Amino acid sequence: MARAGARVARSKRRYQLELTVQYAVENSGLPTRRQLRTWVKAALQCDSDVTVRLVGTEESRALNRQHRGRNRATNVLTFTYPETDPLSGDIALCVPVVGREARQQHKALQAHYAHLVVHGVLHMQGYDHEKTADARLMEAVETEIVTSLGYADPYKSKDEGGRMKGKNTDKSGGQG
Repeated sequence: MARAGARVARSKRRYQLELTVQYAVENSGLPTRRQLRTWVKAALQCDSDVTVRLVGTEESRALNRQHRGRNRATNVLTFTYPETDPLSGDIALCVPVVGREARQQHKALQAHYAHLVVHGVLHMQGYDHEKTADARLMEAVETEIVTSLGYADPYKSKDEGGRMKGKNTDKSGGQG
């Protein structure tokens, strides 16, 4: 459930961010530290200490198996330490899965990374998508943030000809 007072109309307040970025893989097209900072800050609703780690398939699979009981790599995993002040959390992005999804969904790679970072930061702050109403709220907030960053609505996908075709129903990601 989202933190108290969370709503689609977000505050213009600037929250403090301590960001650590870890590149556990090498790959062209990885987001820069500056991009990651921009995306994390756009989703913040409180002062936070965030680590973003870009990982490979094996590390993602191991984390997903250990923490969620699912023996497969996933696009994003979020680990939250809610009793900390400021709020602290880790976000693991699986580079091969993110790349594959972007290609399959006909999305720009950086737009997909931006969406998943926003998604992970929202999870860190208490949002989830287990119940329909919570999923709708989370998707609305994600869409508002991602489009404010200049990217397309992440829940609309394109067909083979590049035309928009409704909601993207791919929910293959982790808690995150």
